[in-house]
Amino acid sequence: MAVDRSLIGRTSDEETFAVERGAIRRFAQAIGDGEGAHLRGDIAPPTFPTTFRGTLPGLELDRKRILHAGEEYRYRRPLRPGDELRVVRRVEDVFEKEGSLGPMTFIVLAAEARDVLGQIVYLSRTTIIYRQGGTA
Repeated sequence: MAVDRSLIGRTSDEETFAVERGAIRRFAQAIGDGEGAHLRGDIAPPTFPTTFRGTLPGLELDRKRILHAGEEYRYRRPLRPGDELRVVRRVEDVFEKEGSLGPMTFIVLAAEARDVLGQIVYLSRTTIIYRQGGTA
């Protein structure tokens, strides 16, 4: 993928994700989170939204070439079982850096998650690296 700055500002369709107690428990166990509320599934760990597999707006990428470079969340309230979140993603930035295996495209995605009442639950920013050269 060549750097295509025209992608900046492009948004995804709204996607809905349900927060389930069992999914919270499994995620807490998978990341080794020993906090009682997380293991009971009462409150989701802060990085739980990484389980929401949404679309990348306007991007057709080979997932084998994607590297996770960073994640940031700002919560208005914790995620709890029964929450139904409506998430919209936006391409915030696209830029290139040279790596040891060749050029890498950095894509910064912002997301906004709202509950059924339309209240913002969290805002996030995800940075991914799309490796262009070398082996996948």
